[in-house]
Amino acid sequence: MATTSTTSEQTTPLAHPDRFYIDGKWVDPSTTSMIDVVQPHTELVGYRVAEAQEADIDRAITAARRAFDEGPWPRMSPSERTGFLRGIAAGLRDRGLDLAEMWTNEVGVVNSFAVAGSANAGGAYDSYADLGDEFSFIERHPPGVPGEVAFLVREPVGVVGAIIPWNSGSGASAFKIAPALLAGCTVVAKAPPEAPSSLLILAEVADSIGLPPGVLNVLTAEREVSELLVHDARVDKISFTGSTAVGRRIASICGQRMARFTLELGGKSAGVVLDDYELELVASALGTSATRMTGQTCASLTRIIVSRDRHDDLVEALAERFSQVRVGDPYDPETQMGPLAMARQRDRVEHYIAKGIEEGATLATGGARPAHLDRGFYIEPTIFGNVDNNFTIAREEIFGPVLSVIPARDEEHAIALANDTEFGLNNAVFTHDADRAFAIALQLRSGNVGQNAARYNFNVGFGGLKQSGVGREGGRDGLLPYLEAKTVLLDAEPTTL
Repeated sequence: MATTSTTSEQTTPLAHPDRFYIDGKWVDPSTTSMIDVVQPHTELVGYRVAEAQEADIDRAITAARRAFDEGPWPRMSPSERTGFLRGIAAGLRDRGLDLAEMWTNEVGVVNSFAVAGSANAGGAYDSYADLGDEFSFIERHPPGVPGEVAFLVREPVGVVGAIIPWNSGSGASAFKIAPALLAGCTVVAKAPPEAPSSLLILAEVADSIGLPPGVLNVLTAEREVSELLVHDARVDKISFTGSTAVGRRIASICGQRMARFTLELGGKSAGVVLDDYELELVASALGTSATRMTGQTCASLTRIIVSRDRHDDLVEALAERFSQVRVGDPYDPETQMGPLAMARQRDRVEHYIAKGIEEGATLATGGARPAHLDRGFYIEPTIFGNVDNNFTIAREEIFGPVLSVIPARDEEHAIALANDTEFGLNNAVFTHDADRAFAIALQLRSGNVGQNAARYNFNVGFGGLKQSGVGREGGRDGLLPYLEAKTVLLDAEPTTL
């Protein structure tokens, strides 16, 4: 495995950080411009990566377009493509420790969690390979008139621009790239400048298994250059995970040229606590999920809604649990929460904490930088009580370990508060009664609802309503946006089926 020295005298498992993977080759960038990738726990530059310019984006799109229009990939049988997906899955599993190391070094995720999360890095590719073995790309339908033979054919949408977030690059990219490849699409994957390594490792794996040229192209770019992907008429679909503000802009650009898009955007998810559920269990569940990845996940439960007469007790339980979270070096096995990913992210979180205090919420614990840490982008896990659902900290996505506890008059009011948001990504119902949980889940306006925790199942599907996005990722519903449906009506049965 190749390593390369970095400016902080570290090594990385990346073979070609100074190049792009385009048209089946590692190519030199069009300029010498480089991006510094900073380690959030040390504030040092961990390594440098080539920065794509307009010419590089154009080269990648050209390769993907040619591979789709002229290459073998969309003309292969689904079973041939699933073989490559399984090859990618195996290769990523082999690189699990490399992915974990870089996830910690780029985002600050506690390394023990990163290792566990990266152990099955190829899982999505295997899942889509399994789906490909059973999915009907050609469906027979009843005739509209006597003698007619009717088919619904699902064909690849074309060239896909996949724009990957910095918080969980390996997982987020898999649920874009795996279904796109299964469908027969070709892909230009844009890695985030803050955390590009997972896509570079994916490109190394794709290269090692002989993925046909132009099927997967990987480069790293800043936002302005990345937007060229969205504007380019040769790109048929954009798949984006990130902020709602950027998602709106992508949708507006795609709408102008009728490009397809899938958007997985922000959240302000609610946990509705019913009166039969022990508050210590709520605090325990949230103490784990809300501090995982330092709260830098769109589906985090950040609005905790509880009956007014239990509000103070829940705030106390949460404050006790969160004050015990060990914040520090993500490589220390005793650490339970690492730093935020970057200085601007810590600035953002501190801004919202100040706003919460200014608007009158009760700061129960946290709210400051840990006194024992003199470097790194750290913040204490933070609990606010007596939060009005109209406060800024209850309306806007913070993307950090900050929870707001909101009192409700009764169960009906709690459901109304949970739905009173422009977002609709994820919610949870805390109760021992599965029937009550299911009944309330049907009333909550979000794409995902779990019982007693922030729960996800990407084999079923994940995505949001309202300002939380368009479309789903994972499972069958995550494949369909990469396919176009074509109705074929014949006078006789074809002999080629």
